[in-house]
Amino acid sequence: MKHLLRNGFAVLLLGFTMMAAAVTATDPSFLLTATAKNFDNYFPGQLANGYVSTFTSPRGTEGNLSYLVAFMDYGKDDIARPAAIPGWTGIDYRAGPSATWLNLAPLESSAFQDYQQVLNLRDATLTTRYRYVDRDRATRVEIISFVSEASPHLAAARFTITPEFDGVVELSFPLVLWAPSQPRLPLAKLPGDTGLTGDRFRQALEAHGLALKPVPPATPDRAAIWYHGDTHVLDAQGDTSNLTLRLDGQAMNGPRMGEAVAVQLPKGVQPDETKLDRSDYRLSLDMRVRVEKGKTYAFTKYVALSREGWGGDAKADLALAEAAREHGFQAMLQAQRAAWAKLWQSDIRIDGDPQAQLAVHSDLYYLLANVAPDTSWGVGACGITTGYAGHVFWDSDSWMFPSLVLLHPQRARSIVMFRDRTLPPAQQRALAAGFAGAQYPWEADPENGSEQVLYAAHRLSVGEIHVNADIAIAQWQYWLATHDLEWLRKDGWPVIRDVADFWASRATYDAAKRRYGIRDVVSVEEPYAHVDDDTFTNASAAKALRIATAAAGVVGATPDPRWVKIAAGLHIPFSEAGQHHLDFDPGVPRASDDHDFAFLAFPSLDVPMSKTVRRNDYRLSAAPAIRGRESPGTMGLAPLTIAAATLGDSADVARWLQRNISSDMLKAPFNVRTETPGNNTGYFLTGSAGYLQSLVYGLTGLRIGKDGLVAAWPPVLPTGWKSMTLENVTFRGHRYDITVYRGADGKPRLRRDPR
Repeated sequence: MKHLLRNGFAVLLLGFTMMAAAVTATDPSFLLTATAKNFDNYFPGQLANGYVSTFTSPRGTEGNLSYLVAFMDYGKDDIARPAAIPGWTGIDYRAGPSATWLNLAPLESSAFQDYQQVLNLRDATLTTRYRYVDRDRATRVEIISFVSEASPHLAAARFTITPEFDGVVELSFPLVLWAPSQPRLPLAKLPGDTGLTGDRFRQALEAHGLALKPVPPATPDRAAIWYHGDTHVLDAQGDTSNLTLRLDGQAMNGPRMGEAVAVQLPKGVQPDETKLDRSDYRLSLDMRVRVEKGKTYAFTKYVALSREGWGGDAKADLALAEAAREHGFQAMLQAQRAAWAKLWQSDIRIDGDPQAQLAVHSDLYYLLANVAPDTSWGVGACGITTGYAGHVFWDSDSWMFPSLVLLHPQRARSIVMFRDRTLPPAQQRALAAGFAGAQYPWEADPENGSEQVLYAAHRLSVGEIHVNADIAIAQWQYWLATHDLEWLRKDGWPVIRDVADFWASRATYDAAKRRYGIRDVVSVEEPYAHVDDDTFTNASAAKALRIATAAAGVVGATPDPRWVKIAAGLHIPFSEAGQHHLDFDPGVPRASDDHDFAFLAFPSLDVPMSKTVRRNDYRLSAAPAIRGRESPGTMGLAPLTIAAATLGDSADVARWLQRNISSDMLKAPFNVRTETPGNNTGYFLTGSAGYLQSLVYGLTGLRIGKDGLVAAWPPVLPTGWKSMTLENVTFRGHRYDITVYRGADGKPRLRRDPR
């Protein structure tokens, strides 16, 4: 097995290294830079490849939390949560026995001089440089680290020092064995019918000295409940002669994983001493090395990782890490650059707004880094992090999927395949609730698709059932975009069919009014629970039912005649006097005049309506934000942008786009998108995807339909933008560049250029 791993890795590196010759110099729209001015407001970026995730840190050498895709901890009476795997990013250094360890030195400009850290979005590398000063000794330091896209089981960090003194230095290459999070709260059972502010919930947090508020610059407001899960180390070994570490672990009541490290010394350097430090909290290779003033020394830490269902065990990981060390850091780095260059062949290019262009690249980067191609694991709202406990919501189907399907269809496929793989638990859930077909959870485990929700938020799980329609719509959109008939028959159709059966059993007929309704749901405006005929839910359900009839025709199945009948008869609340939609049954008391009608124009739904109704819906939805009474989160801004675009309102399109990339939405220094300006819920892929949808569908006016990628609405360009191009769009086996540009009369035009 070891021989095969080495040869396979060599072939992979050779292929990507040859491709790297075509990589061009990085332009500024791919570079995000931190300086010493960011020490006090440093919001970590992310290094990931869809399977493995970790964070950046100011020194570039800290031991950071890291996670594997859908690697979940199942604690007693708790919700499933991502298990933090042993931390592999750390490298520590001190300039002599009496000096301060680098990772313990105060983060001050006097100690870290000439500081600069660059997250290169083009090749997904983090490069950190500074002059580390500890009393009378100074060392020039450079760290380059990345999680490999070319060989996804691998990651690497090269630590290069140029000491300004002669002497003996110490280095440490650890795996950090995180202590279990405390306290572990019984969040799956802890009552709190009014949500996170319920008395019992609040009292439990207060009893542990916890609160639901963010601590600047980077702690999320729900850190008290979004703590990481635990990985138990089953076996840990180290070899001081071969400079390797390996361990096997297991998430609490969950899957197993493996991890290994191979350290590479500078050519010609032999440590004076190497020790293995093995305790309950770390497994580390520690060494003392003699250095000379002005000479440069590069130490490299190669890391290999695996989990049950993806790779082998620690022994196989060790073979991978050793193979990487044999081929060298430069070969691995070149393969990384070439792999990301291939991804960036599909891009969104803006001429005329550098700030918007940088936001596009950061949002696309975080999406690509968190969604792997050709898998069937779920994608959490905050990617491979503990945000929203890594759980899967409608965000993946209605937000992330549409933003990826035209530019990166292999990653979009992973999202729809998760719903296919987890159809059986959805079927069981519907049966247990007394309904037909499949009822997907509002909040799903990314590993097994089971329902995972705080008891305090159980009303969402029971009532926010529009997720079932969102899932079916995404399945159909994938078929429309690919025309992959084999996939539709085997994977998409069973999901679409069972979702339609669910809606047919969930809808009720009102004989007096001669119409169908869906009663007792949680509205897409989540403060409103136990409402009847939520407009977004009913419109989505009707579309899912129509889709099922159409899909049956494609695969040669017999559709249930009730699907068409119920879809045609589902009540959509509407104000004839005001000529606009209503949020839900008008008998439900409202706490404010805020509305979410803009969701009806979202590309995945795009409810047909007259221009008058469309404009009235938009004005009602946009009014609070225009008046400044509230600042919408990024989930609210994308629908507003797209709704404004369908009306040809370029001024409001520009307004919402600009607000969506403001500094309070994208946290410095690495454009980490947060859910709202103030809650610090970072790596919010839903928001990143929404911003991208504003461009892919909003500005172009394109929609995915049975007749193809159709221009449903005239294109729009904000003032100052010369053009916007969707590069290397894939649709039904063909590739295009699609450009919105200004014609000679200054009006936006749409052009498609075959590749």
